[in-house]
Amino acid sequence: MVQSVQEVDAQAILLKGIEENPGIRYRELLRLTGFVNGVLSYHLLALERANVIKVNRESRMTRYYPLSVSDKESTILKFVRHEPVRKILLFILEHDMCTFNEIVDHTGKAPSTVSLHLKRLREAGIILIRHGEYHQLYRVVERDLVAEVFSKYTTSFMDKVINNYNEMLEEL
Repeated sequence: MVQSVQEVDAQAILLKGIEENPGIRYRELLRLTGFVNGVLSYHLLALERANVIKVNRESRMTRYYPLSVSDKESTILKFVRHEPVRKILLFILEHDMCTFNEIVDHTGKAPSTVSLHLKRLREAGIILIRHGEYHQLYRVVERDLVAEVFSKYTTSFMDKVINNYNEMLEEL
């Protein structure tokens, strides 16, 4: 099957967006590329069938990754892309063993919100809980891997925030 130049260009744009934003969701790709729904679906399916990208489908959420991202990295990235969870994980990474109250104080989020995020991180095998004499202590399981994911990928999240801020200032 021969692809047209337009199809190759669209797929190249998608591939670049996925490589720059591993773990990106479908709606984010719609906004990023400006493609209409059907065009985006068509090209993502073509890239998936050609084994050029990895697709992670979970309950009502699909994420797209370049092939260079390992399964362990994609599990961590899924959480790191969400700012409150990123704050929690970074705090635990920096402080090794910390209590629930320390995490709540640092994030400024409601205890129920922090508890939910910690539960999901624990279920994913990213953190573990040690039971101390008076408190539960939280720590990152694979510190080196999580630190590597932060160093490789969080700059792209921060760049996006800065670029959005700069665009807002330019519009004023």
